[in-house]
Amino acid sequence: MTKIGFVGSGKMATALAKAMVKAGITHSKDIIASDKNDEQLAKIRKEINIRTAKDNREAVKNADIVFLAVKPQDIGNVLDEIKKEIKNQLMVSIAAGITLDFLESKLPKARIIRVMPNTPCLVGEMAAGYALGKKCNEKDRQVIKRILSAAGIAIEMEEKLLDAVTGLSGSGPAFVAYLIEALAEGGIKAGLSKDVAEKLSIQTFKGTAKLLQDTKISPKELIDMVSSPNGTTIAGRAVLEKSDVKNSLIKTVEAAAKRSRELGR
Repeated sequence: MTKIGFVGSGKMATALAKAMVKAGITHSKDIIASDKNDEQLAKIRKEINIRTAKDNREAVKNADIVFLAVKPQDIGNVLDEIKKEIKNQLMVSIAAGITLDFLESKLPKARIIRVMPNTPCLVGEMAAGYALGKKCNEKDRQVIKRILSAAGIAIEMEEKLLDAVTGLSGSGPAFVAYLIEALAEGGIKAGLSKDVAEKLSIQTFKGTAKLLQDTKISPKELIDMVSSPNGTTIAGRAVLEKSDVKNSLIKTVEAAAKRSRELGR
């Protein structure tokens, strides 16, 4: 079985570890996670029966693949701490905004992959983008694709596009939740209870996404399908489209992507 090390034991590390075990990529006994925080280590042990360590070097030295799952501001110190243990491991960074150039400058001999995941990874519905470093090979490409696909979908791309991924799917769950909240508030104003309005709003987003995904129809086709002449949807669209919400959402994603580029400098 593939031996996996996680440097950092937060929610994303826990979710990826669970996905790998569920997909049969590795066994829980072959995963180790390190963290300076005892509480975090206790949480990951409770959720998935893996080994843990306080010393980051313990998570690295015997691993085949190492996930760098620490906060971006800590990555430099962590790399300095573990670099002597890096031999032939594949290194996978999920630290937001940390470039391959920086990672490779710290670990010049390592094979490194940079991943931009998102929080739906916690329920196995991740939408991720990833880029391979200069020293990665075809086997590395296949391995990371299999691992990430176990937690949702993952698309390989040029690193320069990961800022756009950050703006769309990385920050996107917050924007979608904002829209879910707004629809629910509309339902409440129309007479529904808060509980009912929230349940219907969440299920409407979930069902619409699944319909688009399963049928392969375009969003425009679905809009037309639901919009009967002189019907309720047309009445609602008249307000929605007058508000220019579409351009606002486009600018929202662009602003998040721009900020990602700034943080990566």
